[in-house]
Amino acid sequence: MTEIVPVSGPELVTYADELAALLVETVEGGASVGFLAPLDRDAAAAWWRGRAAAVDAGHQRVWLARDGERVAGTIGLNLAPLPNARHRAEVTKVMVRPSVRGRGLGRALLAAAEQAAADTGLTLLVLDTETGSPAERLYRSAGWMECGSIPDYAGDPAGVLKPTTFYYKVIGASVAGTDGRATSPSTSL
Repeated sequence: MTEIVPVSGPELVTYADELAALLVETVEGGASVGFLAPLDRDAAAAWWRGRAAAVDAGHQRVWLARDGERVAGTIGLNLAPLPNARHRAEVTKVMVRPSVRGRGLGRALLAAAEQAAADTGLTLLVLDTETGSPAERLYRSAGWMECGSIPDYAGDPAGVLKPTTFYYKVIGASVAGTDGRATSPSTSL
């Protein structure tokens, strides 16, 4: 049975090697998640360990999908740091092991992050993905709205520049104050 759990900074460090394996598999599979192939597993683990401070500081959230003790997937939220943007966050590093894809785990990870965000008062989530990637089907079917594409935005794992499509999803309750200005919801995910 797969469970989705939020992780603390120290837990992220503990799972860094498993997350590195997932990241390497994802990049080797052709997904554009910010890294070029071949991705060294030690470098991938170091990247994950480097996220621990942001998680501990409350600037980033990370969830793991665990299948027993094995990491089967992950998702992150980067919280907006500026006062006028504290109502939103960016969804990052949605990854599911190739061996368990097609079983609804990506959708479950999205739902967990969306619910946690809504529970803390966030009302807007954004994300981006390579235009034409399989991930676009997931985001559209989960109610995400496309807002546009930018050509040559990021390199795929081979370094070839590809277009990126941006999406958003309105979640939770409105944060507009009675005077029409945005309020600052809690971001203590």
